[in-house]
Amino acid sequence: MSDTQPPDSVDAEQPFITHLIELRDRLIRALISIGVVFGVLVFYPGPSGLFDLFARPLIAHLPHGSTMIAIGVITPFLVPLKLTLVASLLLALPAVLYQLWAFVAPGLYQHEKRLVAPLIFISTVLFYLGVAFAYFIVLGRLFTFIQDVAPKVITAAPDIESYLNFVLTLFLAFGAAFEVPVVLMLLVRFGVLTIDQLKQWRSYFIVVAFIIAAVITPPDVFSQTSLAVSMILLYEVGIIGARLLGRYAAAPEDDVGARPPRAGGDAQG
Repeated sequence: MSDTQPPDSVDAEQPFITHLIELRDRLIRALISIGVVFGVLVFYPGPSGLFDLFARPLIAHLPHGSTMIAIGVITPFLVPLKLTLVASLLLALPAVLYQLWAFVAPGLYQHEKRLVAPLIFISTVLFYLGVAFAYFIVLGRLFTFIQDVAPKVITAAPDIESYLNFVLTLFLAFGAAFEVPVVLMLLVRFGVLTIDQLKQWRSYFIVVAFIIAAVITPPDVFSQTSLAVSMILLYEVGIIGARLLGRYAAAPEDDVGARPPRAGGDAQG
């Protein structure tokens, strides 16, 4: 560092560098968490065993004697490995979000900490519920519908890579759709909408929920209705949650003032 650099500039650089170092450490810990889960999944049930479990909803609805195929030369190796990596990220998501929370927490007011931590937990649980809903309910109904309408002269033999991409897209869609309560709570918390407006727009959301369900779900009545009804119920949960969050995370008078200093070493752990 140059000796002619102003002292104020040097003082300003030190916290910035400290924050970068802490961010690096948090990212490394998050990657280690994913790596640990990946190592466990590779050991048991293994990439092939995990893919067998992942493909179970499809295999159960294929005609007797039919199997999936792999078009690429190394696809039988890469696709299960890719699935294992994605599963590791999903399973390690709480640890990854904790590292994010630990990095930003020292710079938040006390009432902001009370707001962020529950929302991270709730959004994670809701995402998992959306993925579980897609796996245990939607996929089975989808493949039943496909087999019922498919020409009988066709022998189904889906490609494993196409299946992986399709199901992961479905998981993402349902996981995102189940975040309705969190979105509503944030919109109310930051003053974009009010609880009274959410109540007034309830009938409009019912129509929107069925439209969204028709777009992102298989073309069968059960799947579309299940997702639409789930989103409508989650809308009501979001209204209740927004009311509770407004009381729980309200800014107290003693929090008004300067934002807490962001010390780089405070969030270690």
